[in-house]
Amino acid sequence: MLAFDPIRRAAVLWERTWGRGSAPQSMAAATSVMRVQQLLLAHFDSLLAEYDLTFPRFEALVLLTFSREGRLPMSKVGERLMVHPTSATSLVQRLESQGYVERVPNPLDGRGTLAVITPEGRAVAESGMHRLVDAGFGLGNLTGSERVELFRLLEKVRIGHGDVDEAGD
Repeated sequence: MLAFDPIRRAAVLWERTWGRGSAPQSMAAATSVMRVQQLLLAHFDSLLAEYDLTFPRFEALVLLTFSREGRLPMSKVGERLMVHPTSATSLVQRLESQGYVERVPNPLDGRGTLAVITPEGRAVAESGMHRLVDAGFGLGNLTGSERVELFRLLEKVRIGHGDVDEAGD
């Protein structure tokens, strides 16, 4: 652990070097978001390590768990996880090698493939979810209203970048 915050220090140095305005605060906020992502992913990966899962693979299991029939076309897996189709294929292949997912031909599309969660995959998703919930998803030092506000602010940034059309379900 560092004795000082390098992001805060960079903001001060930025302001001294290039002046005032919103740039130092924008740089510090954006850099903080990226650093928090690194911290949360490392924390989640450590919580899921006993299942030999990374957080992205866990997200794929949860996605399949949330689907009505425990199966989705591969194209939907990538779309809903917001990853490139190649990344979705890699995630599902790894989950399949672990016995958590099966890939089967899509009866509605002769060329397509469905990712189907297995009973073992459901059990691991359930157990992993309990671990993440018990850990407060790494945000336990925020109050409930702070978590709601953080989500609202980050959602606003995502909307501004065209990640989703608008706020809502």
